[in-house]
Amino acid sequence: MSIASINPVDNSVLATFEPLDDEAIEAKLALAAESFRSWRKTPFAERAGRLLSAGKVLERERAQLGRVITLEMGKPIRAAEAEVAKSALVCRYYAENGERHLADEEVPTSAKRSYIRYEPLGTILAVMPWNFPFWQVFRFAAPALMAGNTALLKHASNVPQCAIAIERVLEEAGFPRGVFQTLLIEAAQVKRVLEDPRVAAATLTGSEPAGSEVAATAGRQIKKTVLELGGSDPFIVTAAAGIDEAITTGVRARMANSGQSCIAAKRFILVGGVAGEFERRFVAAVEALKIGDPMDEATDVGPLATPKIAADVERQVQETIAAGARLLTGGKRVGDGGNYYAPTVLTDIPRDSPAYRDEVFGPVASLFRVNDLDEAIRLANDTTFGLGASVWTNDPEEQRRFIEEIETGQVFVNAMVASDPRLPFGGVKRSGYGRELGVYGIREFANAKTVWIEEG
Repeated sequence: MSIASINPVDNSVLATFEPLDDEAIEAKLALAAESFRSWRKTPFAERAGRLLSAGKVLERERAQLGRVITLEMGKPIRAAEAEVAKSALVCRYYAENGERHLADEEVPTSAKRSYIRYEPLGTILAVMPWNFPFWQVFRFAAPALMAGNTALLKHASNVPQCAIAIERVLEEAGFPRGVFQTLLIEAAQVKRVLEDPRVAAATLTGSEPAGSEVAATAGRQIKKTVLELGGSDPFIVTAAAGIDEAITTGVRARMANSGQSCIAAKRFILVGGVAGEFERRFVAAVEALKIGDPMDEATDVGPLATPKIAADVERQVQETIAAGARLLTGGKRVGDGGNYYAPTVLTDIPRDSPAYRDEVFGPVASLFRVNDLDEAIRLANDTTFGLGASVWTNDPEEQRRFIEEIETGQVFVNAMVASDPRLPFGGVKRSGYGRELGVYGIREFANAKTVWIEEG
């Protein structure tokens, strides 16, 4: 079965690729292992130079690469080009900070000298998603390669041209042959790669079932994994918030990437008297969004990435309404073809409905009214996920409680949840484990080796 690149605007086939066979996979595994032996000894300055070059290639080809993203998964072109630019940013960050993050750490003990040394693990398998097809790869690859590891990329099957383009960018930046390789393989072939003894560890960003499968396979092989999975992030607004900014940011936080983001604001929790005004103005702002051709720079919401995703979102909304929720706007497929779904707002959502208990991976906002902070925090935590939270209040005591009591990997106060190369990114509960980005991200795939030296 071939791997197809399909335009979600009209589901036309752009290109097809044959999955690698066992012989081709073996060749890539052998090359990755061979390349690691020399790449791990490459000076930090040389690794940094390659990353800086990669950043320059990304910036120079921003428009061209953004177009590839938009064609394959439907992201509005402005956002696609911004994603390429952010990928360049993470390359620069680790080029400038990677050596410092991995420097030997002296630890005073009774020894003559004792310290922690950080060394690369080997070849890392990255199983990456389609929704941010460049950023998610580079936020793994930049620290992993800077640390001296080699990488194998198994990208989502609907973005093969993005995967090929990323490998070309790194080749053009001067990375030695075999340090980073794309594997055009099907999901069923991942197990064979992960079980190979030449693969030291794995990282996955994607769904809970995919994360569970990769973690189980790696666990049987005693291999480390980092998982970034789903989210059902709360967006809490109190009477002490700046309402104008909360509404503007709330719409962007839910509808960015046509709602296809793990850290999108999915559950809007409105405390007390703020609910009426927020709901009215939020719905009006959602209805003002432009749905259309993602290649048009004026478009706010493009198509969903695949027919299945659009069908899943439609089913979740219909089941939630059937359970008793009230539809405020949207709630239907739009357009004559493609995977378009109207930006949607729901309220009065029952606890046993999909919009309450599951992640809705599309442009659907769920509004909840609560009486006080205690109820808001209980509702925020009443989920199997724990990726991020955005809270809106200018009251210091409310801010303190939200920061301390919400069960997530990150809390943003009066700001939209976002990833930043300088800060660790990841979740708790069924949102996964481990961290990407910052100092913690580059150390995830490094051996923290203890060194103890006594007088001889």
